[in-house]
Amino acid sequence: MATIQKQALVIGAGTGGYPCAIRLGQLGVDTLIVEKGQAGGVCLNVGCIPSKALISATKLAHKASHAEAMGVSFGPPEVDMTKMQAWKGGIIDRLTGGVKTLVKANGAEYRQAKARFLGPGRVELIGADGSSDVVEAEHVVIATGSLPIEIPGFAVDQKRILDSTGALALDHVPGSMVVIGGGYIGLELGQTFQRVGTELTVVEGTDRILGTLDADLGKLVARQIQKDGGKILTGAMAEGWEERGDKIVVRARVGDKVEEIVTDVVLVAVGRRPITAGLDLEKIGLAPNARGFLEVDARMQTKVPGVYAVGDVVGQPMLAHKASHQGEVAAEVIAGKKTIDDARVIPAVVFTEPEIAGAGLGEAEARAAGHEITVGKFPFAASGRAMAIGETGGFVKVVMDAKDERVLGIHIVGPEASDLISEAALAIEMGAYAPDIALTVHPHPTLGEAVMEAAKHALGEAIHVQNRRR
Repeated sequence: MATIQKQALVIGAGTGGYPCAIRLGQLGVDTLIVEKGQAGGVCLNVGCIPSKALISATKLAHKASHAEAMGVSFGPPEVDMTKMQAWKGGIIDRLTGGVKTLVKANGAEYRQAKARFLGPGRVELIGADGSSDVVEAEHVVIATGSLPIEIPGFAVDQKRILDSTGALALDHVPGSMVVIGGGYIGLELGQTFQRVGTELTVVEGTDRILGTLDADLGKLVARQIQKDGGKILTGAMAEGWEERGDKIVVRARVGDKVEEIVTDVVLVAVGRRPITAGLDLEKIGLAPNARGFLEVDARMQTKVPGVYAVGDVVGQPMLAHKASHQGEVAAEVIAGKKTIDDARVIPAVVFTEPEIAGAGLGEAEARAAGHEITVGKFPFAASGRAMAIGETGGFVKVVMDAKDERVLGIHIVGPEASDLISEAALAIEMGAYAPDIALTVHPHPTLGEAVMEAAKHALGEAIHVQNRRR
């Protein structure tokens, strides 16, 4: 057993950990990053990137089969899931290999091992072969991420009962799928397979899908799922399942009735939980809160001196870009910079059909916070660019403070919402007012014009949609 001296140790090489290690290296801090699994963590290996690869591929197949209105006809698309999975795997390999290269190129050291605390500033690294070393570091960053939550009666076997990791690895198109959970992970993956022929049923315990988002946004996704032949059960609780021939039957309680849903596979997507087990945090006097998260301040420091935490392990929102930002904050704090996590907004994107994206407060949130608001809205049905690409569903909504015209939130459902939301995030981060967006000349014809028009609508100045009477 060797003892390794480092200024900083980062535990976890996901989207929180590896940016932290890279930034530490850039700042001249002698750093080691350790990862027990694959470089890139959940996002690069079994989350953001592979899911978006499959989403893009199945969207292409779906669009090809609906292009006749544009005067372009194809035969029925043939989907080869084995080949699609190989293509997806190539993307993952390039990205994960790039993580190690970037870490090393910036002066940090990368190591594959499991980590556990032995005491303050002392962490044991256990290799796959059972070898063990001890790292002594003044600063330790915990960036261990999260895992899918399991629910009683639906033990994941990655054959009949899947979590998101299993769904992303399917080498065939199931005839039918039940998704338990109407959040973004379940709907993204459910619609991915629905687009290429899977019969989809969503079982959601609350009164609507995508319940954490502005209420208007999820309605269009629900409408699309139903238009494509899917079914959504709200106020429904999955109670168990049984095999019946070559199918399985899911029992879901809706009010006083129990419905039986016959399906081929079940995707359990009810959320994620932070990973802290196995770190032996008690040896440094650190414990998760009642919800399982590690509490940190604006400098990403836990209550234990020299120990920091970033990403999913510190709480919502569990988003890769939040983790990366926090990782960089922690690195700069360790390097002695006067940095804090003072981001005004963390944008969120849902890659459903249609796409959804939001930054800042929704209508209900803004009113609950005491704001008197004005809402501006511009439908993509009035956008020349949206018409030209054949995607006119959805809208851009601007939530504006009625008193001073400050932008409180921007929410988009429709084509390329994931790319359009960055303008909204910048506007809120810099404290923009609705006239700042309205007076910024946007190029024509583009989808981005819809953001400008929505801001103008909030001000009563929209050109291409009827304004409210003032």
